[in-house]
Amino acid sequence: MKKSSTLITVIILVVGLSSCAAPIKNNPDTQSKATMNRFVEGEIKEYQGQILSPAIGPRDNSISGIQKVDMSTYRLRINGLVENKMSLKYEDVLKLTSYEKLITLYCVEGWSATILWKGVALEELINLAVADSKAITVIFHSTDDYTTSLPLSVIKEKHLMLAYSSNGVVLPAAMGFPFIVVAEDKLGYKWARWVSSIELSDNLNYKGYWEQRGYDNQADKVK
Repeated sequence: MKKSSTLITVIILVVGLSSCAAPIKNNPDTQSKATMNRFVEGEIKEYQGQILSPAIGPRDNSISGIQKVDMSTYRLRINGLVENKMSLKYEDVLKLTSYEKLITLYCVEGWSATILWKGVALEELINLAVADSKAITVIFHSTDDYTTSLPLSVIKEKHLMLAYSSNGVVLPAAMGFPFIVVAEDKLGYKWARWVSSIELSDNLNYKGYWEQRGYDNQADKVK
């Protein structure tokens, strides 16, 4: 009897631990009161049969706290190795072709969040500025001086997005208003928030804030 009870306990533990890596629709945390309280007004909680996560994460892990961007002076700059340096108002970006996609953010801390994002293709923004043939790296600068980067080839191949909406509402300040890089299949520290400029570079080995502190520069999610 004792062996049987031990076996049952082990099975329960294994199932419980396995659920941490299960798809978000099977994650019991999506039903918890704490999680439900993180949804902002108007934010949808389900999309095409998929239970969504709140856009705002379980805690703030930014380097300087949640940024409050002054939109009267804000400009999204595209510079570096480009033919035409750009300075775009928020409204200018919203006028570009947009699309929605369900994408999961995987935080290096171990949690994940599946969110319906809406925004513009980073490649379209870069094309407006006309990248130099030497440009191979895209460096993202944020209003809190955070930086990270992605290969230009990855941005094109994966059709990565610069998002301004999450779960049907305007991107919350805690998640990076006005813009967040939705770096699909990359760990969360590649998802730059409060993006203020997009710099094209020929520096293949550029390292951003966390990458300088030992984090992997590839940042591929654990499969």
